[in-house]
Amino acid sequence: MNKAYYECKIGLLQMEYEEDILYSLKLVNLQFGENKRSLFTDGVARQIDEYFQGERKDFDVKYKFFGTEFQKRVWKALEEIPYGETRSYKDIASFIGNPKAVRAVGGACNKNPIWLIVPCHRVIGKNGSLTGYEGGVEMKQALLNLEQNGIIEPFDYTE
Repeated sequence: MNKAYYECKIGLLQMEYEEDILYSLKLVNLQFGENKRSLFTDGVARQIDEYFQGERKDFDVKYKFFGTEFQKRVWKALEEIPYGETRSYKDIASFIGNPKAVRAVGGACNKNPIWLIVPCHRVIGKNGSLTGYEGGVEMKQALLNLEQNGIIEPFDYTE
C-alpha cells in the first residue's frame, strides 16, 4: 500500500492507495514513511482543495471499503446524504434496515476509512446535536458550516 501526504486547509492529509483506488483518507499530525504522490493522489488532493474552496460538492474518486458487512452498509448509506444536509444516526440505522442499531451506526461512522469523501460529518444526534467525530466536534461544525453557509472557520486540529 502506498502513502501520499498533502497539506490541506485544515491539516495534513494521508492517503493510502494502490494505482487509482483509494483505501484510506485521514488527517494526521505527522508524515510517516515515504511520500509516494501520484497523478491519482494529486487529483484527489485537488478535489479536496476544490471542496474547501466551495467549488466542489461531489467527489469523483474511486475507493474501496474494507470492514464488516454492517460497516460497509453504513458507509454506503453515508454516500447518500446530500451535500449540506444532515441525517441522524437513527435515520441511518433505519435506512439500512436495522432501526435499533443506532449505537452500532455511530461505531461504524467512527471507523469510516475515507474521511470527508464518505461524509460521516453529516451525521448528527437525533436532537440535532453534534456528537462525536474523529476530528472533533469543532471540525464537524466547521465542515457543516462550509457546506451550509459557504465558509469554513479556522480551528485547531489535533489527532
